[in-house]
Amino acid sequence: MEKLFSKLDLVDYAQSFKHFLAREKPLFMEGDANLHYKLIHELLTRDRLKPLPEVPSLDVALMHLSKMGILRLNEIFAFVQIVKYMQYLKNMLIDQSLGEWMERILIPQEITQICDYFDEKGELKPSVDEQFANIAQSLKMVKDEMNSTLRRLISTEKIALYLADKQIHYINNQEALLVRGGFNHVLKGNVIGRSSSGFFYVVPESLGKLVSRESELIDRKEELVYKYAKQISSVFTKQLKFLGFVNKEFDRFDAYYARVAYAREKDMEFVLPSKSNTIKLENFAHPALVNPKPITINFSKQVLMITGVNAGGKTMLLKSILSAAILSKYLLPMRIDAKHSSIGSFKEVFAILDDPQNVKNDISTFAGRMNEFSKLFGKKVALIGVDEIELGTDADEAANLFKVMIEKLIDKEMKIVITTHHKRLASLLATHPEVELLAAIYDEKSERPTYGFLKGTIGRSYAFETALRYGIPQSLVAEARVLYGEDKEKLNELIQKNIDLELEMRKTSEELDARLREVEKLKESLRDEKERVREEFDSAYSKMSKEFNQAIGEAKKAIKSSDTKESHRLLNKANQLHQETRKVIPDQKAEPLHVNDKIKYGSSKGIIKSIKKEEATIECDGIMLRVPLSKLKRTGNQPKVHKAGVVISKETPSGSMILDLHGLRADEAVERLDKFLSDALMSGFDEVLVYHGIGTGKLAYAVRTFLSTYPSLVSYGDAPINMGGYGATLIKL
Repeated sequence: MEKLFSKLDLVDYAQSFKHFLAREKPLFMEGDANLHYKLIHELLTRDRLKPLPEVPSLDVALMHLSKMGILRLNEIFAFVQIVKYMQYLKNMLIDQSLGEWMERILIPQEITQICDYFDEKGELKPSVDEQFANIAQSLKMVKDEMNSTLRRLISTEKIALYLADKQIHYINNQEALLVRGGFNHVLKGNVIGRSSSGFFYVVPESLGKLVSRESELIDRKEELVYKYAKQISSVFTKQLKFLGFVNKEFDRFDAYYARVAYAREKDMEFVLPSKSNTIKLENFAHPALVNPKPITINFSKQVLMITGVNAGGKTMLLKSILSAAILSKYLLPMRIDAKHSSIGSFKEVFAILDDPQNVKNDISTFAGRMNEFSKLFGKKVALIGVDEIELGTDADEAANLFKVMIEKLIDKEMKIVITTHHKRLASLLATHPEVELLAAIYDEKSERPTYGFLKGTIGRSYAFETALRYGIPQSLVAEARVLYGEDKEKLNELIQKNIDLELEMRKTSEELDARLREVEKLKESLRDEKERVREEFDSAYSKMSKEFNQAIGEAKKAIKSSDTKESHRLLNKANQLHQETRKVIPDQKAEPLHVNDKIKYGSSKGIIKSIKKEEATIECDGIMLRVPLSKLKRTGNQPKVHKAGVVISKETPSGSMILDLHGLRADEAVERLDKFLSDALMSGFDEVLVYHGIGTGKLAYAVRTFLSTYPSLVSYGDAPINMGGYGATLIKL
């Protein structure tokens, strides 16, 4: 793996990431990648936890315990640090999947008691045994007496003449004075070292008894520590399975925490490997590049062949695709738009990038390439990157050979990224259904690569232009152009014209898209105006209904009135109100429709092909639609109907931009959605919103399944947060 990381320029990334680990471990995490991804994302949403303690690997310590061995105090303290941190996590992580994970870690009471034996520095607390307190106090007294004795000696006039300085030096854990040569005339003691200036470190003889006393106390302490280490090791041996388990869980959490901390510091995201082999990168930046141009690419076929200008970013694009696959495989963070990206899962990743020829290998460039390719035929479902595929041999011969080899690898479900400057191989594979072409773009005006790529074409190498840019004399380049030949130069010109035409078409398409957006804004404003008019009509209709009810009320009063004149007056008033109301109430009666009638559906005209119950199958602009009869209006052959009075009618809009499916069964929702989309298409809507809620997810699944097969769909996805988020789907038609 280190070799692969080196080829893909990921060494610095890996070293930087390892600084976030509490202890060194492999980058790959064993187990369920989906579960790892879920827990990492939960951890991302949490408040920052305190960092894990830096502890050594305890594999050897566990092996010693399995053989009834006795651990050193620092090894015991490392286990204590791990257990204490897991206790901290159990208190902090109490819900969601992280909480469930922590609940499964049950710490034995014996281990908890041992954790209380140690202070923060890893020393046994005096409270564990009174002897520790007595020894510590005695050692302090001895140290104080030694310092006092040395201070007295330093202040002695005879000795002061031989002192190099007036400090007490600690050499090999012993207090000593730094003196000049000839000190033996005034001071008796043992020389324990010599300074770089030629002075002597001397332990005065008067300190001998104190030094012996100090050694005795240290020995007593070590005996006492060994006694407790033996007792604790005996307990640890009984709890060996738990210690092995908690050690492994600590490593697992360490792997999660390091990834989250690194992602936060570098502003990176995670991409979970998908089951497909598609690699779709949106704004991916290779970790080795500073201020890079982000890469956006959809590599859906099995072979991606990159051609084009020298130093145009072909090799970096290849490395970026392979690096994204590796980082996703190991669930490592990267600079990418994760929401709009998808990276397939590959068992292995191979990078054939460098020249294998060197003195040690005793092998030619081409032979080395053949050796690497021969290993691939025994693999399956792998991602392969090959830089400068024809390197080391005749380009025409290599083109034919590699064409056959690549087709064989395609049969083995390999996914291959290739860079080349030779157009022969690209032209041989261009018609293969599983090969897609990509050309690095060169800006002839600025005479520089753009580090952009154009899909579906073969690019020029621009070798002559690159040579001029890097200082080759123009006369030599001109001579080379003549040797290159007029026909080949014309071919290059045709290739460039094709690229220029494609770029121009893209620019025109972007301009048309901008104009279309303006038209859509105008349509939206018209829809708003239509909605306003409809609201005014509803308000007027409500007012008239109220007046009609008042007329009915007046009539009832007239019937109950005993006064004949008053009854007639009230009846006349009710009749007058009723007549006024009838003038403005829409006439709901409509002539029945029949097969072959010409009709209008929304803004489109068509003809009825069949009628079944309350629905009709119509043909509009060559499209067959199934719509409710109530949505259709007769046109062309509509019979004349004489109606008395003034009639103000409300036109029902033929389509809506929003559909609410809450409370419906899946089959009802799909049927309603089908009609809704038909209306939207006929109304000219290019974007609609469907509310289905979150709930159990069944309704959302039914909607997404239907949309995946709908023919007139551009795209669909989760709505923005302010429009419903996961509980709604935004559809583009």
